[in-house]
Amino acid sequence: MTVAALLAALLVGALYWVPLRQTALAGSAFGARIACSCRYVAGRALSDCRGDFEPGMAMVMLSEDEDARAVTARVPFFASQTATFREGQGCVLEPWRG
Repeated sequence: MTVAALLAALLVGALYWVPLRQTALAGSAFGARIACSCRYVAGRALSDCRGDFEPGMAMVMLSEDEDARAVTARVPFFASQTATFREGQGCVLEPWRG
């Protein structure tokens, strides 16, 4: 009975993994793009940029590479995305490398 319960739990977890991962990827991309624009287009402090996030994005963590003029947004254990400021183009998402 315990093996059946474990297998059922694994199956349910697998079914939820893909939608959660896709949502995390979208959230990290949105967070990186918005925070990069806030920081390098609007010139605000990165700590001030979290106020521009949509409700429900509390898990998104931000980090900054000032030399590269880039912001990385992470959803722990699920996704990470970087947006880099490019003169004349604004903030551009970097290609995702899985």
